Amino acid sequence: WYYGIKAYMYSFPLMMMDLTMETGTAAPTAGQYLAPVNQLAVMTEYPDASYRAVPRTGLDTLFANAWVDLDKEPLVLSVPDTNGRYYVISLFDLWTNVFASIGSRTTGTGTGNFLIAGPNWQGTVPADIKQTYRSPTRLMLVNEQMQADGPKDYDVVNALQKQYKLTPLSAWGEPYTPPAEVPVTSKADTRTPPLEQIRNMDAGTYFGRFARLLKDNPPLPGDGPMIETLKKLGINPGNDFDIATADPVSARALQRAMSTIAILEKGSKIMPTKDGWAVMPPDIGDYGTDYLNRAGIALVGLGASQPIDVSYPVAFNDADDEPFDGASRYVLHIEKEQIPPTKVSWSVSMYDPDGYYVPNAINRYNLAAWMPLKYSADGSLDMYIQAESPGPDKESNWLPAPANGTFNLVTRIFWPEQSVLNNTWQMPGVKVMK
Repeated sequence: WYYGIKAYMYSFPLMMMDLTMETGTAAPTAGQYLAPVNQLAVMTEYPDASYRAVPRTGLDTLFANAWVDLDKEPLVLSVPDTNGRYYVISLFDLWTNVFASIGSRTTGTGTGNFLIAGPNWQGTVPADIKQTYRSPTRLMLVNEQMQADGPKDYDVVNALQKQYKLTPLSAWGEPYTPPAEVPVTSKADTRTPPLEQIRNMDAGTYFGRFARLLKDNPPLPGDGPMIETLKKLGINPGNDFDIATADPVSARALQRAMSTIAILEKGSKIMPTKDGWAVMPPDIGDYGTDYLNRAGIALVGLGASQPIDVSYPVAFNDADDEPFDGASRYVLHIEKEQIPPTKVSWSVSMYDPDGYYVPNAINRYNLAAWMPLKYSADGSLDMYIQAESPGPDKESNWLPAPANGTFNLVTRIFWPEQSVLNNTWQMPGVKVMK
């Protein structure tokens, strides 16, 4: 069973990425949330509480995502001059590692063309390419976020997003338009969130799919000991796996390992905390062999960028380390010197236990620095987290909570200051109002 749990932890991020890719590309044309492989799905406005494709998505930026297959050739990603507007493009391999970051912090806000190649590509880089990146896996994700301070910014950001381009290397230097319509051959379940699909899988389906994925997205350097563990279970990278023909002991271990999802879900809520805020692992986006944290982040926030680009303090509990309860009223008091230190912006978002927005009467799912928040005379800020309005004079600082049941909070700090990264700054605890 122990080996089975290790195999599940190791495989979970790859499975989540693959299922999310499958559902995210099951469309003949590019839209806000779905697009064919190697095309950009461009979000033109914030999603609402009905959005279920990815848990714990944010509302500070407008996204443009592309699920990429680098089997045949590299792609060139072209970015516009954003005139100083903050953006970050995280390039993820299919194991959820960020292998490159493009944008304000790293490459600036001017125009640029970037070549993204697969692990086995051999060829000549065109002269007008600013930088070349090589994905460790054939399949990968381009995740672009551009600062959008509310609906008033939509027009400006949308105009910039339209200038993003993905061009096959073979078409570079020539006029190129992506296919207007691509046949959808996948039988993807676009109605069931990927996490729920995994919960519904049996061991044969789960590990059979994992084995197939390993063919095109092989283990990474440093995974040698894990490969030996997989082999003990009859899973050999590069070969198909059929649990029906596996050794009975291994088959039972893998079947029992399917309960690991419950362990992950429980573990995500009992991470080490300070004032109720989880102490997030510093290796987010660059996990190496830290398979437990990699699986945990894939569960609570698939596609999390590196902390140096976006930091994500998470709270499942209040300052007294009690789980948040919709029946209670809370206040998050932030002294002036505790305001999240950032070069860009910050926010606090509300989610249900599965990581989706909580529907509410005013359709407000986060409080952000760009909003007309009311600060006290001393520069401090009080956020009211509760189901009912705190009153007209406080409603600008109200983050609606569910009327009952648990919830959780995520703070997002874009391009954080060093004090966030070295943990000398700490988010204050959320307190129950008496």
